[in-house]
Amino acid sequence: MKSSPVTLQSIARHLNISISTVSRALRGLPEISLETRQAVVDLATKWDYQPNQLASSLVNHRTRTIGVIVPNTGYPFFSAIIASMEEAAIREGYSLLLSQSNESYQRELVHIQNLLRSQVEGIIISLARDTIDAEHLHRLVRRQVPLVMFDRYAEGVPVPHVIVDNQLAARQAVQHLLANGCRRIAYLAGLPSLKISNERLLGYQDALAEAGISFDDTLVLHCDFTPDNAIRQTNLLLAMKRPPDGILAFSDRIAMASMYALRQQGIRIPDEMAIIGFNDEPTSALLTPSLSSVAQPTYEMGQLTVSLLLAQIQAEQPIQNAVTHRLNTTLMVRESSGCPLVTG
Repeated sequence: MKSSPVTLQSIARHLNISISTVSRALRGLPEISLETRQAVVDLATKWDYQPNQLASSLVNHRTRTIGVIVPNTGYPFFSAIIASMEEAAIREGYSLLLSQSNESYQRELVHIQNLLRSQVEGIIISLARDTIDAEHLHRLVRRQVPLVMFDRYAEGVPVPHVIVDNQLAARQAVQHLLANGCRRIAYLAGLPSLKISNERLLGYQDALAEAGISFDDTLVLHCDFTPDNAIRQTNLLLAMKRPPDGILAFSDRIAMASMYALRQQGIRIPDEMAIIGFNDEPTSALLTPSLSSVAQPTYEMGQLTVSLLLAQIQAEQPIQNAVTHRLNTTLMVRESSGCPLVTG
């Protein structure tokens, strides 16, 4: 058995023929005699010859690889979307090259450069928490690198982005809290720079306005996605002279940390404080009380994102547009929001 990689050169040397003859024989070209073709194929099979796909891709300018950058693969929301993306990519003969920014703008920059060096045919990205400047995305557009953003995106970059209707989802969640008797509702938001958090803030304000309740900006506290921070912010709400009776949380992770803080303070959920999260993580239904949450269509998001990127890759001319693709959400009503009926 050969220990070194089998190459066209080694097959040619063993059969005493040229490398070009081996290459033509493996491609089944008719100018090579049947006897020679059979000898080449037999030896290639015996030695388990594997073509150098990287070298071939560089010649053809095709790697059939898509680069994907997400904030954190540990978030169930992103892992579910990645699984859907991979399914869509494989179906079309592509593979994913995955990176995570760990919420760091600097890591995001590094990953983009590494993906470009790896000759990916396009990039899908959900921005890091720390990303404010979008110049690195504009550079990709100027270089005509196919690009699609999803979930967390930057305005003004002329590429498609796939999101949910965050404003409508938040409005419906707050309307549900109001319908269950809440009148002083807080919003544990993401960072002020995060566009989707601000879209949910608009929905929160819409629902309050429709109910004739004045907006109180002291009830909006921003979280950095860490449990400790969410606990501190919840304790600040509880320390108010007039604490809230309901909370909309930017994510289930923030909601779960908030629920922990409420229990530590002896606050009964939902009797004294109702709460709704976002993302409908797998553990949300298993909590006591179970957590009401806004479910996002992760499968559809993954499929659509890959489809939009492949349309750019396969187009004869670069496609540049900032079309927003908004998908609908589903409010999974459970015990934490004041309703004993568990629907998810």
